[in-house]
Amino acid sequence: MIHILTATYSVFRPFGGRDTGPIELDMGCGKGHFTVDLAARYPERCVLGADIMLGRLRKVASKARRRHLSNVELLRSQNRELAAFQLPAKSIQRLHLLCPDPWPKDKHRDKRLVTTDFLCRLRRILVPGGVLHLATDHDPYFEDWQRMLADLPFFVRDDDAIADVADLRTGFELQWMEQGKTVPHMAFRCVGDG
Repeated sequence: MIHILTATYSVFRPFGGRDTGPIELDMGCGKGHFTVDLAARYPERCVLGADIMLGRLRKVASKARRRHLSNVELLRSQNRELAAFQLPAKSIQRLHLLCPDPWPKDKHRDKRLVTTDFLCRLRRILVPGGVLHLATDHDPYFEDWQRMLADLPFFVRDDDAIADVADLRTGFELQWMEQGKTVPHMAFRCVGDG
C-alpha cells in the first residue's frame, strides 16, 4: 500500500501502529531494488520505502506484490518532512540513505539533502542505538558526510552495523558497478537520548 503524506503536521504510524518487528526505512527508495531485497531477506522486519515520485513507488509496490512481501509499506513524501515531523520520534531502527542526488555543481550544493540540519532531523526518528546507513558514488559528497558526522557527537561510526546487508545493492549501485565505479558505504549508530 502506498501512503501519500502531505505537508500537514500529522504523524504517520507505520504498519497501522500495531506492534511490529524492527522498522527499517529506505529513504529515497527509487524503484525499490534494495527495498524489496531487504524485505525478502528479513520477513520479520518492517520495511518502509519512501520516495517523492509516485511512479517509482508504484514499481516498488508491484515488485513487492510479485514477491508476496507483506512487510513493506510505501510512503510518498519529501524526505525532509518525513524526518522532521511525519514519522513518530524514535520509531526507526535502521535508516538507509543510499545514493541521494549529489548535486555536484557548486551552484546546486544548497539542494543537497544531507546537511547538518537534516542529520539532526534523522536523529529524531532513530531509536537510541539506531543505525544510519549512507552510500554515494560521489566522493566529494561522501567526504562532506564524513566531516559533518564527525562534528555530531550523537552519531558514532559503526560500519559493522550494516554487515548483514553489505551485499544488497540499489539499482543505481548496480549500474555504477557495471561501469567499474565503486560505491562506498558507511554506518553510524545514534547514541544518547535525543
